[in-house]
Amino acid sequence: MAVNKIYPDATAALAGVLRDGMTIMAGGFGLCGIPAALIEAIKLSGVKDLTCISNNAGIDDVGLGVLLQTRQIRKMISSYVGENATFAKQYLAGELEIEFNPQGTLAERIRAGGAGVPGFYTATGVGTAIADGKETKIFNGRTYILETGLVADLAIVHAWKADPEGNLVYNKTARNFNPIMATAAKMTVAEVEELVPMGALDGDHIVTPGIFVKRIVKLDSVDKRIEQRTVRKREAA
Repeated sequence: MAVNKIYPDATAALAGVLRDGMTIMAGGFGLCGIPAALIEAIKLSGVKDLTCISNNAGIDDVGLGVLLQTRQIRKMISSYVGENATFAKQYLAGELEIEFNPQGTLAERIRAGGAGVPGFYTATGVGTAIADGKETKIFNGRTYILETGLVADLAIVHAWKADPEGNLVYNKTARNFNPIMATAAKMTVAEVEELVPMGALDGDHIVTPGIFVKRIVKLDSVDKRIEQRTVRKREAA
């Protein structure tokens, strides 16, 4: 019997999934490819004490920044948070726990978790605070530190196109962390810009196979914000 993965809105797509204290992976890089509708639904649900795994925390009023404003996040596992004043304020006040990762290490920890790899060695971070308390090993005369794979209770991702089975295609750089997170959680919920019939996607273009995706919500509209607008100065006439 076919399983219906399509839900009418983000709130319905997360119904029965959210709970206090859970770990959530959120795709995106900066404001590119963030699952904004699903984040808003998490905010409205009121769940708290969340551990969020994401490259960054958006900005103050966009992306995971909205969950920081409502103090629903207890801990962030991330790489870059320099654009979020709320994040910095809560961290410096001791109100937010942070597990910082070099960006490549974070990506590999997520990929490893999705691949069932419990840990791996990397030279990144050796001799810095990143290595504190971690096991080290020498390979070919070079020191490496042990990093563990990451898994989550829920992954929320943003994709360009999906078919009813949940096969996903991403749009250029909006692909970023979304595909690896889709593989590294007990449940993956995807918000998509376009929903196409079965067979409409070229199999060679599918990045995330539908077996990883449990629920889909088709967005009515997408507000694609620009984090930092940089333009060329006009030359004098």
